[in-house]
Amino acid sequence: MALQTIRTTRGRGRLYDGIIDAVGDTPVIRINRLAPEGVQIYVKAEFFNPASSVKDRLALNIIEAAERSGALRPGQTVVEATSGNTGIGLAMVCAQKGYPLVVTMAESFSVERRRLMRMFGAKVVLTPRAEKGIGMYKKAVELAERHGWFLARQFETTANADIHESTTAREILGDFSGQRLDYVVTGYGTGGTVTGIARALRRERPETRIILAEPENAALVSSGVAQDRGADGSPAVSHPAFQPHPIQGWTPDFIPLVLQEALDKGGVDRLVRVAGADGLAWARRLAAGEGILTGISGGSTFAAAMDIAAGAEPGSVILAMLPDTGERYLSTPLFQDIPEDMDAAELALSQSTPGYQIG
Repeated sequence: MALQTIRTTRGRGRLYDGIIDAVGDTPVIRINRLAPEGVQIYVKAEFFNPASSVKDRLALNIIEAAERSGALRPGQTVVEATSGNTGIGLAMVCAQKGYPLVVTMAESFSVERRRLMRMFGAKVVLTPRAEKGIGMYKKAVELAERHGWFLARQFETTANADIHESTTAREILGDFSGQRLDYVVTGYGTGGTVTGIARALRRERPETRIILAEPENAALVSSGVAQDRGADGSPAVSHPAFQPHPIQGWTPDFIPLVLQEALDKGGVDRLVRVAGADGLAWARRLAAGEGILTGISGGSTFAAAMDIAAGAEPGSVILAMLPDTGERYLSTPLFQDIPEDMDAAELALSQSTPGYQIG
C-alpha cells in the first residue's frame, strides 16, 4: 500500500490587521498532467489574492499612492472604468478604507462581476456595449469631472506597473531564485503586469523571455498601428484593429498607456495570438486535468504558454500568469456546456441504488 503524506501547518506566523494585508504573495504551481514531456510549466495563481484576481494589487496601490500624494481626500468618492476585476479589487479596498466607489462598466461583461462589486457596497453604472471600453472610460471621466470624484485611471497611472515591479516581479524572482526561468507569459488588460515584471526581469533575469498574448481577432499590438492618445495619455479613439472577443479582462479596445512603456522599452520579446475558443478549452482542461480553476483570461494565457512549450527546447521552464478565478465566469460561454441538472451518466448512477432518488 502506498504511503500517504500527512500534511500539517503551523499557520502563517502573523495576524492580519485587515483584508488588504493579504494582497500578494500568490503561489507558483507546477503543471503536472498537461505539460508536454521535457518542458516544465508553472502558473502563478493570482486568484489567491483576497478578492480573487491580480487586480487586487493595482487597486490597493492606486488608492494608497493617492492617499500619500493627497490626490484622494478622506471620504471622497472613487470612480473607475473597469471590465470587472479592477472594480472588484477597488470595491474591496474601498470597503475596508471607507471610500464610496462608483464603477462604470460596459453591459457586455459578466453579471456576476456587477453583483460582486455591489456586494462590496459599490455602485455600478452600465454603459452601452456598442460603445465598448472607450464608452465606459469616458463615462468615468464625465462622472469624475461633474462630481469632483477621484478618478483611479488604471490605464495611465504609474501606480499600476509600480506595484507589479515591487511585488509580483519580486515574488517571481524569489520563487525562481537559483532556478531556470526561460519564459514568462501573460496577457494584458491595462498592461501593468507585463510592464512591472519586465522592469525587474530585464535588470535581474535578462535571459528570461517575456511573451505577451492577445486575442486573435483583437490583436492591437500585433497590428503595428499606433494608439491615438489625448495629451494625458488617455485613449482618444477606439483602436481600428479591435473586434469584440470572448476573453473578458484582456485587451480593451485601445492600447493602454501603461502597456506602452513595455512596448517602447523592449519589455516584450514575442507576441502570441490566442483564439477565444482555445482559451475556453484550456481553462476547462486546467480545471479537469490539474484541479486549477481559472477564468477565460487565465485559460488564454495558458494556451499561449502551451504554444510556446510546443517550440521550446528540452528542459525549458515556462511561467504563465493566471489572472483570476473561473467562478467569475459562471454566466459566460466558459460554463455554457456545464449542466445544472444531472446528465445521463449521473442519472444512471443515482438509479444504481434504490434510495434517495429525485422523482
